[in-house]
Amino acid sequence: MDRGVAAAIEAERQKGRDVACARGCSQCCSTHKDIPLYPLEIIGISWYAVEKVTGVEREILRQQLKAFTKDSACPFLVGRACSIHPLRPMACRQFNVFGSPCKEGEDPFHTRRGDVMDPVKKHVDQAFYVMLPYYGVENEAERVRAVEAGAFHRMVRELHACRWRELAEKMERRDNSAETRKSGSADVRKRESAEVGKMKEGLWAGGDRRGAQ
Repeated sequence: MDRGVAAAIEAERQKGRDVACARGCSQCCSTHKDIPLYPLEIIGISWYAVEKVTGVEREILRQQLKAFTKDSACPFLVGRACSIHPLRPMACRQFNVFGSPCKEGEDPFHTRRGDVMDPVKKHVDQAFYVMLPYYGVENEAERVRAVEAGAFHRMVRELHACRWRELAEKMERRDNSAETRKSGSADVRKRESAEVGKMKEGLWAGGDRRGAQ
C-alpha cells in the first residue's frame, strides 16, 4: 500500500505537482468524520496504542480516547501529529492533497477535488488480498473472488462510530498491570538484597568466630 501511494505521488511530481501534506498539517484529522476502518485495522490500532505509545503522548491519547464523541477530531491526533502513524488506516495513507495546504476547517475533497489523490485500486486490492488470510480466507481463488466482489467493504466501520473509550480503559488496565509487576519486582529485589545482607553477616560472623578460636 505505502509503495503504491509513494509511486502515485511521484507520478504527480513528474507532472509538476507537489504534495502539500506534511507533519503538523492535520486539517483532515480534525475535519473528517467519515474515516473508514476495517476490522484488522482496528485490531492493529488498538494493539499499537496499548503496547507502543508511551510517555506524555500516551497519557494525552488515553484522555482523548476517554473523552471522545462523534463530534470530536480524530482521537489519535496528538500535538498535530498522528500518534499511531505506523498503523494508521488505509484511508489516511491514501488521502494526499496537492498544491497548497488545506485552510482551517477545509475539506479539500469537497472544495477542490482535483487536488486530492485518487486511491490506486490495484494497490488497495492487493492490500485486501494480503489481509484476507487473517479473516480465515486462505484459498487463493477464494481470496481473488472476495477482492473482486468487494467483500471487504461490507465489514467497514467509521472511526467516529467506534467506542474508543473501551480502548482507553484497556490502556489503563495495561498500565496498572505494568505498575503492579514493577512494584512486585522491586519487592523481590528488596527481599533478595536483604537475604544477601544476612548471608554476608553470617559469613563475617563465622569468620570472626574462627578467628577467635
